[in-house]
Amino acid sequence: MMCVQVRQDFTQVAMLEGRSLIEHYVSRPADDADQIHGNIYLGRVQNVLPGMEAAFVDIGTPKNAVLYRGDVQFDKEDVVEQGPEPRIEHVLQPRQLILCQVTKNPIGAKGGRLTQEVSLPGRFVVMIPDSRTYGISKRLPEDERRRLRTILDRVKPEEHGIIVRTAAENATEHELQTDMSRLLDLWEEIKESSKRASGPTLLYREPSLAVRVIREEFSSDYRGIVIDDSELFDEVRQYIADFNPEFADRVEFHDTNSEGLSLFEKMHVHEQIHKALDRKVWLPSGGSLVIEHTEALTVIDVNTGKNIGKTSLEETVFNNNLEAADEIARQLRLRDIGGIIVIDFIDMEIRENRRRVLERFKDALSRDKTRTQVFEISELGLVEMTRKRIGEGLLTNFADTCPACEGRGFTVDHSMLD
Repeated sequence: MMCVQVRQDFTQVAMLEGRSLIEHYVSRPADDADQIHGNIYLGRVQNVLPGMEAAFVDIGTPKNAVLYRGDVQFDKEDVVEQGPEPRIEHVLQPRQLILCQVTKNPIGAKGGRLTQEVSLPGRFVVMIPDSRTYGISKRLPEDERRRLRTILDRVKPEEHGIIVRTAAENATEHELQTDMSRLLDLWEEIKESSKRASGPTLLYREPSLAVRVIREEFSSDYRGIVIDDSELFDEVRQYIADFNPEFADRVEFHDTNSEGLSLFEKMHVHEQIHKALDRKVWLPSGGSLVIEHTEALTVIDVNTGKNIGKTSLEETVFNNNLEAADEIARQLRLRDIGGIIVIDFIDMEIRENRRRVLERFKDALSRDKTRTQVFEISELGLVEMTRKRIGEGLLTNFADTCPACEGRGFTVDHSMLD
């Protein structure tokens, strides 16, 4: 189930599995300058840093964005210094205008990240202009992948790459063709706009948060979408009707005035968000997690807490760690924790138990659409992992840095140092 609650200053989208909140998104109009992920710009190269293999690009936002060498697209005939892999200073020059897309929002003092491999997401397919990319979602059954591959052989544009999304399951050839035609028209508009521009210019803006999440997530697996704003309800219902008319009746309107409760109160979302903002998370058996954020990484400590077990210490610790593995995977999605993450599982003596906990954790992470990488449990019982950083996280959406301690969690008594 997907719930969308609209307020004057922000919009919230909650994803529920049963009654359990698994993902949460917040969008504020005041944050639009920083919420630029997916936007396409004509940018001007400001300076090229060979030692960093990167270039800073002015895209008309408060902070310059960064383009790394691996994300640069170029025609080899245009490169003076030939070689198997031309250096970035041979491909890009200061004041050069380039077409680019934001792949990561600005975070803190860092500007956004760019790529020159533009992708245009539709409902059923993602089109990658001037590319040979060809792929079909691995989440689809093999027989459905074969059916879609047969259709693509007939309708795929030769000069562009295509990735078929999970939402394309059971989509007809006409629906796929219509989606691709719309993206082709959009790409032509972007190219024409870039030709007319003479400086940093926004060429394409991603749609509103609700429409974007629905485009990325909504499929036949969802029971429905509930929205408490009539204008957004009409927009989303029309959007679904255009691509999946059979799902249009799954979009419902929540009238707060007649219901007496707000949508998030009715669906018990508010109380789950409150718990997700705590540093401690309780496990079903009585154990707990403690989640601490630092600028460099996030640390998660697993404790037995009130879980005293019934058989042996090893068995108690093993079962506690299994519970923790499931809950940590859920908390990473819910809190949108990215970057480097270190998990301190409780020490287990039996190697097979360590292996099973790690497998359980990886299996729980497989339901997370955000890319993760997990390493083996170390001799100290630590698991190091990374999760792609997309946003600034749930806590940042609801909290500000404490002005008294500047986020350190304590204040120093300077009078003792006099």
